[in-house]
Amino acid sequence: MGNFIKVENFPKMLPYIQMFKDGLAVTVLLALLTVAIGFVLALALAGLRMSNFRPFLMLSHAAPKAFGFFERDKEGNKLDSGFLYHLGRFNPLSFLATAYVEIWRSTPMVVQIMIIYYGVFSMIKLPAFTMFGSVRFDRFFPGVVALGLNSGAYLCEIIRSGLQSVDGGQTEAARSLGLGQLQTLRHIILPQALKNILPAIANEFVVIIKESAITWTIGVQDIMYAVNAVKGATFIIMEPLLVATAIYFCLCFPTSKLIAYVERRMRRGDVR
Repeated sequence: MGNFIKVENFPKMLPYIQMFKDGLAVTVLLALLTVAIGFVLALALAGLRMSNFRPFLMLSHAAPKAFGFFERDKEGNKLDSGFLYHLGRFNPLSFLATAYVEIWRSTPMVVQIMIIYYGVFSMIKLPAFTMFGSVRFDRFFPGVVALGLNSGAYLCEIIRSGLQSVDGGQTEAARSLGLGQLQTLRHIILPQALKNILPAIANEFVVIIKESAITWTIGVQDIMYAVNAVKGATFIIMEPLLVATAIYFCLCFPTSKLIAYVERRMRRGDVR
């Protein structure tokens, strides 16, 4: 027979209420730290992807007699195709950042978190203290790192699209006023880009709240860990799953509505 929902099973969960409370706190903390780490990482990745660092072309400009073959052939004609042409315009920073984004976006999160926990952090000894009464730091921290690295790949594309959405004429105007590249990015481009991408970043926070449930696979005592603890102790599954569903809904639905409200307020100034 199937696992039917029974009202009399809910009182059996009362001894485990504290586990759900601790799991709720852990889930929120996971989401906050993940978005913070992911945002910083995404800024760096977006900067690398949009960089114009071409070392072979720079060598050609610095020493045209020795490395001019990246720009011109033996007859002195400017290259427009071929291996040397593409090598001269190769950007290793953009290539590495793009490879990182594509790899993390194209592999399952459960695989990533297993590699981070059992591979990377098996070689690093972390402090074994507990948080929120029972949450082990040596399991919590690898979960945050794995989620943050994953989120950074997605936030990178959000930030990059936001930066590219700002009119290029503003960059030219800022440079004409004497602002450097970093000053232009910090004071002119980034504030406008953040306004455009803030709703998408906030939505990523909601996504992370739900995706953080995967961390129970490495023993992080989040909401789903509490569900499995109740299942193992009482042999009931549907009732704790319904409780977990209600908790996730109470976290995500109000947050989504708040994001929609903030987005509407931000768009009022754009109406002409």
